[in-house]
Amino acid sequence: MQITETANQDLRREYKIVIPASDLDKRLTDRIEEMKPRMNMKGFRPGKAPTSFLKKTFGKQMMGEIVEQAVNESSQQAVKDNNLKPAFPPRVDLDSEMEKVVNGKSDLEFTVKVDLMPDFELADVSKLKVEKLVSDVAQEEVDEAVMKLAEQTRSYSERDGAAEKDDQITIDFVGSVDGEEFAGGKAEGFNLVLGSGQFIPGFEDQLIGTRAGDKKDVTVKFPTDYPEPKLADKDAVFAVTVHKVNKPDPIEVNDDLAQKLGLDSLTTLNDRVKEQLKADHARASRLHLKRRILDALDAEHTFALPPTMVEGEFDAIWRAVLAELEREGKKPEDEADSEEELKKEYHDIAERRVRLGLVLARLGEQNGITIAPDEINRAIAMRARQFPGQEQQVFQFYQTNPQALAEIRAPIFEDKVVDFIAELAQVTEKPVDRETLFMDPDEAAEKLGDKPAEKPEKKAKKAKKSEE
Repeated sequence: MQITETANQDLRREYKIVIPASDLDKRLTDRIEEMKPRMNMKGFRPGKAPTSFLKKTFGKQMMGEIVEQAVNESSQQAVKDNNLKPAFPPRVDLDSEMEKVVNGKSDLEFTVKVDLMPDFELADVSKLKVEKLVSDVAQEEVDEAVMKLAEQTRSYSERDGAAEKDDQITIDFVGSVDGEEFAGGKAEGFNLVLGSGQFIPGFEDQLIGTRAGDKKDVTVKFPTDYPEPKLADKDAVFAVTVHKVNKPDPIEVNDDLAQKLGLDSLTTLNDRVKEQLKADHARASRLHLKRRILDALDAEHTFALPPTMVEGEFDAIWRAVLAELEREGKKPEDEADSEEELKKEYHDIAERRVRLGLVLARLGEQNGITIAPDEINRAIAMRARQFPGQEQQVFQFYQTNPQALAEIRAPIFEDKVVDFIAELAQVTEKPVDRETLFMDPDEAAEKLGDKPAEKPEKKAKKAKKSEE
């Protein structure tokens, strides 16, 4: 066997490997001699069939397995002899004609390509300086949330007359485009509060002034960004029948409201709402902190990345982007000056994700951060709850699909490492208003005059893998 290095560039190595036909023939002979005592051939005593006869009879069939074994062994030998740390299993490209190799008429020649894990120094996370956006829960925010609860639970009384804004009407409707009904455009006994914005613009306004028993054709135009592409920017007609018109009863924020919601008093209701709002603020604050920690880590680490790893990440992102653009009825050129420019932006995102993934993995490994089985089970249970009635199938899917299980594990591990870094880093709180706190991290950074570390990450939401 001859192993020759043919490429040595950054994190990629390539080797030309030649295994002589004579070596393969010897492997075949040794395999047959090993199996011979257990082989019974017609016309020969047990174990006495000539090796030449067995080669002729079973050689081609057995040679396929021998070649596969030889490729695997020699590839691993190349890795071992050169002290390589592969990022992926070596990729093999055959250079020989397999028919000739199997027939013993040609040497086995192939190229082994190996992407290496980068060797890099981790930054001292205790020296990272990051800001944590925070915002206190104001009493007016509590009052606003309580009022929304009151509006959601308000009662209605029958109105004797025409429907007005904020009235609740009970309707049947059937929607059609170009005279044909469309899926999801039909309902009976639907309760609609006029002015709530539940329906597309223009629908509710045209029902103001209707009375119980009225029938009305409501003409509207679906928005250009409507989630269902087949309906986007289309004119539609809804045949509406009004069955009932109810006026809203006065809203009263008092102990009765709290008791309607299962609590003993308005004071308890206010306390519960405030605690919930504090939890919402904490989650939003952590989201900003996580992004800023990842930005800081990215800024502190510069090293070559395994090409195959980057391309695999980019391919996954790009497929998701194209699918999202198709749903929106757009082309790549609608998002950038050219498709190549857009690809470059998403390739930068792929590189960032791979780099951060390697850094977080190394940090987790060096600091003994692990994922307990119950953490995985809780995450799967949360996913299963999204599919009522199919919970058992969801659990079975993850138990039998290692890749899907890895996708569950990855964000848990990432969050634990980020929390570990947050405990060590130099974190300073930066008070902001509520609006800023609940902004997208990139938008908040732009508003506050902080330069986002990766501008394309804002676009990466199309890839459905935002760092949140």
